[in-house]
Amino acid sequence: MQVIRIHWKPVIFLAMGLAVILGVLICTTSAWGQWRTNQRQHQLSILPDSSTLRLCRDFTNQTRFKEILKPLMVPRIVDTPQHKIVGNYIESFLANLGFSTEWDTFQDSTPLGTRNFRNLIATFDESAPRRFVLACHYDSKIIPGQVMIAATDSAVPCAMMMDIAQTLAPYMYKRVAQNIGFQLIFFDGEEAFREWTSTDSLYGSRHLAQKWEQKWYPSSSSFNNFELSKEIDRIDVLTLLDLLGASNPQIGNTVGMGATELFGQLADVESQLRSNGCLKSLNRNIFNKQLSFNQVEDDHVPFLKRGVPILHLITVPFPQVWHRPSDNANALHWPTIDHLTSIVRVFTAKYLGIAPA
Repeated sequence: MQVIRIHWKPVIFLAMGLAVILGVLICTTSAWGQWRTNQRQHQLSILPDSSTLRLCRDFTNQTRFKEILKPLMVPRIVDTPQHKIVGNYIESFLANLGFSTEWDTFQDSTPLGTRNFRNLIATFDESAPRRFVLACHYDSKIIPGQVMIAATDSAVPCAMMMDIAQTLAPYMYKRVAQNIGFQLIFFDGEEAFREWTSTDSLYGSRHLAQKWEQKWYPSSSSFNNFELSKEIDRIDVLTLLDLLGASNPQIGNTVGMGATELFGQLADVESQLRSNGCLKSLNRNIFNKQLSFNQVEDDHVPFLKRGVPILHLITVPFPQVWHRPSDNANALHWPTIDHLTSIVRVFTAKYLGIAPA
């Protein structure tokens, strides 16, 4: 991923232009516009304190998390045997929890020749017309002549998603938001094979976003009798996790992501959990509501370009071990991992309306 600095004046003009375009689209394609508007107005559930504490405190288990993480802590270079083993491990783990799994397989040209890629999509309740999505990439960077484990980039984000899935899956059937499914996406080929360019990066997310833009979902009563909707428009919000697991992360919101209110609610979850005594391992909050004009190129970009609201959970500045062989188990800070996993778990539960007794 790369950091792009955005100057404020172009941002204002761009936002004004987008607003005009959006207005025209809503008028000319009212069904699509109303659908997108409705899903962005989703209200988080208010959970009883007992449920919140259970989600945060009782569902946090470092031993379990380390067991989930261990098979991921290997080099995961695209189209290699180890990479395939890791992908199969994630797929089997989620299938055993009751998720429907699907491989999005394709070939693409890279600076090192043609490679085979596999995005993994795991969905709990495929029939639900809308989706709350957690996503990360599971491939690792190539560093010639050196072993790259890529613990923060992104073995830990993958394990966070798997841990959250394991703890919430038993309660999905009783969720309040029955019209919203829970979807996990593990992108392949986020890393550049040589130097980051528009074509040598984001292979998996570029492919899947384009595929879902061209795939149509049939109408149902949940779509207010609309005839068809694009598959990509079923996503309420795409929450992308990346570069997590090292100490002292700072996660802020970026202008233009389309989910400013939701990001604020995510930060509020952190404050709530700290006030009720659940988060004790860190002495400061990680999430900052203040909008930033520094945009990081990552797997969310192909979806953002197609109108999907984004929560980008990435630490800026990047961890010191970013794209270095030292991004291994020694770089991990377990109080931070517990802290972040608890926040994302509670936020996900509030979005879906899951309140374990």
